[in-house]
Amino acid sequence: MFCPFCRYPDSRVVDSRTSDDGLAIRRRRQCPECGRRFSTTETASLSVIKRSGIVEPFSREKIVAGVRKACQGRPVSDADLALLAQRVEESIRATGVSQIDANDIGLSILPPLRELDEVAYLRFASVYQGFDSLDDFEAAIALLRVENASTGETSVVE
Repeated sequence: MFCPFCRYPDSRVVDSRTSDDGLAIRRRRQCPECGRRFSTTETASLSVIKRSGIVEPFSREKIVAGVRKACQGRPVSDADLALLAQRVEESIRATGVSQIDANDIGLSILPPLRELDEVAYLRFASVYQGFDSLDDFEAAIALLRVENASTGETSVVE
């Protein structure tokens, strides 16, 4: 770690703390050359492999933007969307991979979105599961009804 003040190629860690969400570590460092202190934030990198083959950094904001479209007109708040994006990121990071396909991210959004809003789930699933006809929608709705009946939940798709 280069000192940002004198460019000395080393530093000493004075203090380390995890961030609020637990996904990053904030380190307080001191340069042995000039004695000045500075902070760094360390996170594990997570990259997304797009369908075109381009690799880009993971972004919670992109998840929120994509799910927001499916939730249009539904009683879902921005806080709900932020929590969903956090849950998706945590589940992806729990797999231990450093690169993930964009389609796998879309599929990992489905379970928490279903818990949040079933209509938004159906809208989103129609894209990521490749619904081609009304029969696909009917099959997905029937599956939701069967699963809700087995757990005793009421469904908005009834």
